[in-house]
Amino acid sequence: MTYRLLLLSLTTAALTGCAGISNGPSATAELKPTQGSAVAGKVHFVQHMHGIVKLSGQVSGLKPNAEHGFHIHETGDCSSPDASSAGGHFNPGNTPHGKHGHNLQHAGDLPSLRANASGMAVVQYETAQISLGNGTNNVAGRALIVHAEPDDFTSQPTGNAGARLACAIIQR
Repeated sequence: MTYRLLLLSLTTAALTGCAGISNGPSATAELKPTQGSAVAGKVHFVQHMHGIVKLSGQVSGLKPNAEHGFHIHETGDCSSPDASSAGGHFNPGNTPHGKHGHNLQHAGDLPSLRANASGMAVVQYETAQISLGNGTNNVAGRALIVHAEPDDFTSQPTGNAGARLACAIIQR
């Protein structure tokens, strides 16, 4: 009986451990401050089964207790001092700017970052709007941008999120 209980426990532990494993592609975005900014961070992208991409990470140097727009931009180029070289929001479906999770939104529209009292925000988000493989919604090689202001989710085409505080190229 003890042997069966031990075997059952080990099997359950092994299967539970495998549940979180992703066989899909992954990428990382190393956020660097734009000129005059101190915002920096790292965001990981992992594509799971059924096309869901999970974003996780941290961003620091933000205005404390404030919201900041957060978007994937069309061009993987952070070379200009203000990150304008990253272009506009990633929008392969040619849809209006909108709130994440709604039918009409850019694929690059992400939830705003919410900084704590220390100016740090935690990124935890899942979406089926983007991918890390082939196809029109692939974000590998594109830019990830942190903005100075909150996204109002209605102003076209960018949500009135203000200056770009940090930029990263999403790299596989």
